[in-house]
Amino acid sequence: MKKINLLILVYIILFSNLFAEENLEFLKWKKDFKSLALSKNISEKTIDKVMFNVKFLPKVIEYDRYQPEFYEDTKTYISKRTSKKKVKSGIDFYKNNKNLINEIEKKYNIEKELLLSLMGIETNYGAYIGKMDILSSLSTLSFDKRRSEFFTKELLILLELIDKNQIDYETLYGSWAGAFGFFQFMPSTIKKYAIDYNKDNYIDLKNSIDAYASASNYLKKMGWDSSSHCFYRIDLNKNIKNKYLNVSAKKLINKKKLSYFKKFIKNHEKLNFIDENLKVAIITPDKDIIPDAETLNPAYVVFDNYEIILKWNRSLRFALAVCTLKNNIQDEL
Repeated sequence: MKKINLLILVYIILFSNLFAEENLEFLKWKKDFKSLALSKNISEKTIDKVMFNVKFLPKVIEYDRYQPEFYEDTKTYISKRTSKKKVKSGIDFYKNNKNLINEIEKKYNIEKELLLSLMGIETNYGAYIGKMDILSSLSTLSFDKRRSEFFTKELLILLELIDKNQIDYETLYGSWAGAFGFFQFMPSTIKKYAIDYNKDNYIDLKNSIDAYASASNYLKKMGWDSSSHCFYRIDLNKNIKNKYLNVSAKKLINKKKLSYFKKFIKNHEKLNFIDENLKVAIITPDKDIIPDAETLNPAYVVFDNYEIILKWNRSLRFALAVCTLKNNIQDEL
């Protein structure tokens, strides 16, 4: 018993020392970040006010290292996010916001089913917008070495938006990665695409009016084509070269006309209604992530609209889930 107690004491001391050292390094980072923010013409008043209570959040690092996109197979990932319950919630949300959603669909030419799908997957129609302190989350990820450059830029943009009174910093609670509102916009997305649709001189992405218009504006400017396709499940022949199989969401490579790929697709006749001149890519999302996954299964042929969703979230599975839920909702509306 004494040995166990001694080990526990040693562990506590070591953990405390590591935590204290990390906190000291984080305080140094805050000082350096203030200098950087000042050099970007953000007012000292805003920096001091906003960053005063920012803390290092160890949980954020844990979440960053263990995301569902990195360990769930495609079937599991999609089924969790496109259930009958999720479809019903989407239909209910539409019925309660019918006039707004129809108005925005007509104005931006973005299908209501796509917006309902994105909102459903991102926040379950506003039920799970996140409770993390976004400023602390972004600061933690900026301090962390893995993707410091990206999150430092996002934090600077957020301070700029606060400095210009476009966002109320006291409302900034959301995801562990710093995303905010019903559609989980990152600061850079807010700056480029968010809209004060109800003209109250404030962008409120936890309000359906501004949130829906902002998401539609984003998709329109990204190039979503409501008359085109997203993806289709395919069965591949073994003679297809590995270079045509995309396993990463960073950039889809080796795109060809659909007519070229048909010779590698067993069930290509299911695609006969699609223009053969369209450039497409083939993805095999489980390979290189799921242990012992088959090389050619599951496989999908994906179109330009699919890549628009990848710009929203760089995950092969996320984009598949969004378009699947979109179709499921469309079947019920």
